[in-house]
Order: sequence, then C-alpha cells, then structure tokens
Amino acid sequence: MKIALASDHAGYELKAGVGRYLAEQAVEFKDFGCGPNESVDYVDFAVKAVTDVLAGAFDRAILVCGTGMGMALAANKFKGIRATPCWNAYTAEMSRKHNDSNCLTLGGRVLALEEALRIVRIWLDTPFEGGRHARRVDKIKELEERHFKP
Repeated sequence: MKIALASDHAGYELKAGVGRYLAEQAVEFKDFGCGPNESVDYVDFAVKAVTDVLAGAFDRAILVCGTGMGMALAANKFKGIRATPCWNAYTAEMSRKHNDSNCLTLGGRVLALEEALRIVRIWLDTPFEGGRHARRVDKIKELEERHFKP
C-alpha cells in the first residue's frame, strides 16, 4: 500500500509522527508537505495529495490539519475521494468497514500522537466489508456523477 501524506502548519508535528510510524511499519509513503515553521493553507496540501491518489500513484491519503475537518472538506470536493475525519479507534474502523474511506483526516490540535497512531493502524488494517455497505458507497458515487461539475 502506498500512502500520500500531507499537512498544514497546525498538523505538521502530528504528520511527522505519522510519517515516522509509516516508515517503521515499512509502509511506502510520500510526504507532500508542509515543512516545519511554514504557515500554509490546508487546501493546497489536500489538493496535492488527493490528486496523486486519484491519478493512481497512491492507494490512500492521510491528511492532517488542526482539527481534520478542513482537510476533509477540501479532499471531499474531489470526485472519488471519501475523506473521513477520525478521532478514535471506532470512527477509524467504521470509516473503512462501512464507508471504504480512501482518505483519513486527523486533527493535530485535538489528537495526541499515541491515539493518532492507533487510528492510523486501524484505518490501514481494516478492510471494506462490502455487502449492504457497497450499495451505500455506490449511492455516494452516483451522487458524485449527478452533481459533479467539471
């Protein structure tokens, strides 16, 4: 699995910790930024990461901002991205099992590193259940087709 990793300034420290964890677990990833001591707009970094996911260069993305909400809002503007802000193990598990999330968003100002890494581990390891949940994800895809304006 290949992961696109990105953050804004509020998520930088947590992103750095997630990057170390991914490296320790031998998960291939690319850090799209931002760097330390930069003040940036989260939208720009969400765009960089999810564009490469949609192009097939990466399987999933992990995006970090202050709360995880801004990154989720930006990422979910892209057809084919199902970005889910997760704040505990349960939300991480359900985002994969039921929503087939391909983009995890985390809050650098609201999560301790230990909890964030637990979320990342669960999110990476949990498969999509399919079944009745596939029907629901398909409905989301249909909404994107009907309402997407290039």
